[in-house]
Amino acid sequence: MKLPWQGTSFANGIHPEDHKELTEHKPIRRMPFSNKIIVPLSQSIGAPAKPIVTKGQDVMRGEPIAEAGGFVSAPIHAPVTGTVSAVDELVSMPNGSKTPAILIDTWPSSDQAIRYLQPRDTKVMSADELVKAVQDAGVVGLGGAAFPTHVKMKAPKGKTITTLVANGCECEPYLTCDHRTMLEQTDNLLKGLQLAMVTSGAEKAIIGIEDNKMDAVEKIREAINKQQLTNITCEAVPTCYPQGAEKMLLKSLLGLEVPAGGIPADIGCAVFNVGTLAQIGELVPEGRGLIERIVTVSGPGVSKPGNYIIPLGTPLPYVLEQVGAIEKPGMIILGGPMMGMSIATRDIATTKGITGILVFPPEQLPCCNEPEMPCIGCRACVEACPMYLNPSMLGKLADVSRHQEMMDEYHLMNCFECGCCSNSCPANIPLTQKIRVAKQSIRQKARNAR
Repeated sequence: MKLPWQGTSFANGIHPEDHKELTEHKPIRRMPFSNKIIVPLSQSIGAPAKPIVTKGQDVMRGEPIAEAGGFVSAPIHAPVTGTVSAVDELVSMPNGSKTPAILIDTWPSSDQAIRYLQPRDTKVMSADELVKAVQDAGVVGLGGAAFPTHVKMKAPKGKTITTLVANGCECEPYLTCDHRTMLEQTDNLLKGLQLAMVTSGAEKAIIGIEDNKMDAVEKIREAINKQQLTNITCEAVPTCYPQGAEKMLLKSLLGLEVPAGGIPADIGCAVFNVGTLAQIGELVPEGRGLIERIVTVSGPGVSKPGNYIIPLGTPLPYVLEQVGAIEKPGMIILGGPMMGMSIATRDIATTKGITGILVFPPEQLPCCNEPEMPCIGCRACVEACPMYLNPSMLGKLADVSRHQEMMDEYHLMNCFECGCCSNSCPANIPLTQKIRVAKQSIRQKARNAR
């Protein structure tokens, strides 16, 4: 079945240097286990997980150590075999906040084999049973959002999902973990996609990949043909940032626009990251939890860049040591350089939502160090914005805290902070940061008013 692809991309966007050559051709490698694991209880959008282990307790790799704190939450499993050394220990998060965590001392004598398994025959499982299995596995969106995946495995009440989209664009510079996943875990990706089709009720699925990854497109198409999956197709879309944003991808693949303030289900679609689907395809049949993920570790400050399978909770200093990072970097970014987060401390650990760790020397920072200048009214930011907003005006209003006007007149909440405006501004105005701070202030006021 050929799906109706329009052959065009979304409007606007930018074409930053991708720097993917550092890691895109290197096979995925496994990083050794660190002596201590730090497992934050907040690793997804929603309520934090609740510990179900105690200090001094021995745990097996893959064993549940924290239960979901609500429906929009995800359980957590032991990334290593070892002994719990602390529970509810406050640790730093990338955004500077503190969150409770479970600390585990790794057993040096253990082979770290996963023995906590509950194999299932997914062919005889109902849609509800599959959703429960995904929830029990603690799977969250691995594209960076870290939204609990089970919540979107079924169509929202009153909605019908007809088309499921697997997002393999990976448009952020430097990041290649999804690319390598599509090449090396193709079968798991297709298994996970088929399971998601069962739970969502989708009649067809389409895998969207930017055309700078044609090796992945060809590999997946070959697997689709071999397995005779007539209701799944794979399409190459034009390489343009932020093609990987779900609204942009749906526009490019299907010619459909998600309504302002809406979700993909409003147009009969559901979008999943390819890495998330590959984990579903692997974890659900094996009956085990998400305890590790593939992370791109790259940048000019790394001597051994690559895509590494890293146990969740691995301390960042240990990761940097393993990849030969420079001792005094000018900047470390978690995620990609466009939408990732520059961190002020190394005293953090890897979590489910970290897609990349990028290290830059002081003389090779990915951002402009020039001083901010007055806006010259060139409209470069307007022409770059994929959401048809006016970032220049939003930035000016943010400077004087006219937040209500930003929302009512300039559709502030339609911005998803892709960074195109800041990247395009010749006056070096940090428009994305101004907009992000304004949105955070609005949300905080709303919370205080409850």
